[in-house]
Amino acid sequence: MGNASESGARMHRAVVIGAGVGGLCAAAALAAHFDEVVVLDRDRLPDGPHNRAGIPQGRHGHALLTGGLRAMEQLLPGFGERLSSGGAVHYTVGLDGHIERPGFDPYPRRDLGFSGLSMTRALLEWTLRSCLQALHGVLLRQDTRVLEILASDDGGTVTGVRCEAPGGTHAMLDAALVVDASGRGTPCLALLERTGQPAPPETLIGLDIGYTSAMFTRPANAPTDWKILMHIPQAPKSSRGGFMFCIEGDRWLVSLGGRGEEKPPGDMDGFLAFTKTLRTPTMHDALRDARPEGEPVRMAFPGSAWRHFSRLDHFPRGLLPIGDAICRFNPLYGQGMSVVAREACVLRELLTAGGGDPLDGLAARFLPAADAIIETPWAMSAMPDLMYPQTVGERPADLMNILQYSAALTRLGATDPAVHKLMSEVQHLLKPRSALREPALAARVMEMMKAAA
Repeated sequence: MGNASESGARMHRAVVIGAGVGGLCAAAALAAHFDEVVVLDRDRLPDGPHNRAGIPQGRHGHALLTGGLRAMEQLLPGFGERLSSGGAVHYTVGLDGHIERPGFDPYPRRDLGFSGLSMTRALLEWTLRSCLQALHGVLLRQDTRVLEILASDDGGTVTGVRCEAPGGTHAMLDAALVVDASGRGTPCLALLERTGQPAPPETLIGLDIGYTSAMFTRPANAPTDWKILMHIPQAPKSSRGGFMFCIEGDRWLVSLGGRGEEKPPGDMDGFLAFTKTLRTPTMHDALRDARPEGEPVRMAFPGSAWRHFSRLDHFPRGLLPIGDAICRFNPLYGQGMSVVAREACVLRELLTAGGGDPLDGLAARFLPAADAIIETPWAMSAMPDLMYPQTVGERPADLMNILQYSAALTRLGATDPAVHKLMSEVQHLLKPRSALREPALAARVMEMMKAAA
């Protein structure tokens, strides 16, 4: 079959590299437009909500922001209900969270009018895979390693992939569209290099972050007035922070983080001792009678990276990077899964828009749209990261003004529920960061900044 036309004809095949959250969301976006969507992953995918080797960060805490949950619901109607039936914990934003911010231990609690779900990464991926397998034409091929993306001699058009199937046999898989959701983006970058095309410019922020996570059975005397606990560090004085999520199975998933010499240790005694060094005793007291399930796991994160593919003059037809292949966020802010889900929604919208060949100029439309999604969460994590003097990266000339504005906005939100709600809507990717700079609000924030000067 040929490419889709204005009449709505379906294209033959799309290939998605990677069966993580990004790849699964991309497959959901493509399913209505291709006779076959083949998702390739080098792992053996577990038959249930279990961790797997190819997702080393899978045992750590993951936040699915409300904007991400709604995007996944758009891609896979009924997804949230299936997630809940699997044990994901419902929480009301602003009300069910005990949020400790510098100067506000805790921040005021209010029902902000929207909700979310908390769960393990394993349950999230299993639910996504289960929903996808019900879609016509979507095939998940495990134990299959992509060796290279194939393209025409001039590199202008992608034609498929070469992969290594179980048993070591090599196979060619033709495709009208290849989506690189591999995480590192290595296949996409390798194709650009092999065909003499420039690599995308990057914005890099060196962080030297370490985090440690552990699972606990919730004790009988567990606090009942919150489902999420977040302890935000007092930057730049300290980088020690952490969060606790209620998750499926009546458990807590606890993640602790720090930078440089303040990274949390990897043994249980050290893990619990680290909670004593936090600004408040809330987390330590909650874990006093909790029973650990296994040993803690550690993870290092060297830095955030945003690859600006949209700035390239030419990009191969039939190729799209998505998710971490474009932008890798500081994981302590819990943004990556929600961002890639929103990118997948944009991909589906672009393919649905019609107007002739949907692959013609697709990258030129998708990549700037992805950058527009990335801008808000990137700024929300990059600006606080740049507060630390050891962070490596170009600082904007007005960084101090940005940080002072954010601090004043936080103080205003503590007393004004409408501002608190707006801040949370931006944090959950329901509204853009520009909403926090609307003239009337900005004037109030500036008054607070003057008063604090």
